[in-house]
Amino acid sequence: MGGLLMNSGYVVGLTGGIGCGKTTISNEFKRLGITIIDADEIARDVVAPGSEGLEAIIKQFGPEIVQSDGYLNRAKLRSIVFAKPEKTQWLNDLLHPKIRAQMLAELSASVSSYTILSVPLLLENGMQTLCNRILVVDILPEQQLQRVLARDQSEPATIKKIMTAQIDRKKRLSLADDIIDNSGQPSESMEQVQKLHQTYTKLTKNV
Repeated sequence: MGGLLMNSGYVVGLTGGIGCGKTTISNEFKRLGITIIDADEIARDVVAPGSEGLEAIIKQFGPEIVQSDGYLNRAKLRSIVFAKPEKTQWLNDLLHPKIRAQMLAELSASVSSYTILSVPLLLENGMQTLCNRILVVDILPEQQLQRVLARDQSEPATIKKIMTAQIDRKKRLSLADDIIDNSGQPSESMEQVQKLHQTYTKLTKNV
């Protein structure tokens, strides 16, 4: 599934709904020596203190959108943009080109046998065209809400809006080449990663 990206090698797109544990899974692939390109990390970089991205956001939303340490208040921004769709579009138009450009640069620089491209909105934003294969990390919707509540300071209503804005779970699973069930014990998830690592390593030899 997915397309081929020139000079990037074999790319596995990793995605899943909010709170499904994508970072835990990608960290295990990283432990196995695989390059991880994380859209969330890149997104933080493009709005770091002093960046063009952050300056534009401050102009749009005011200085109160920045924390006392100079970093973007992501929870506050999230609550604003999900309440106003036009603000979501403005933010996407600002950040997505910057994030995509950095992703492409990192994909071209990757030297591991295959590369994990971890993008929460991979399917929503049509980025599966950058990938040879799609891996979805999946848990039950009620687990998503519980895990995000435990992790973030966001309101339950905000989390539910994010879940609703993301691609339908059934649709996401239907587009997957591979699925990791991350609803059980960590050891069970790690075993699934190990098996997929072997599969992807074999597949790269056929490219």
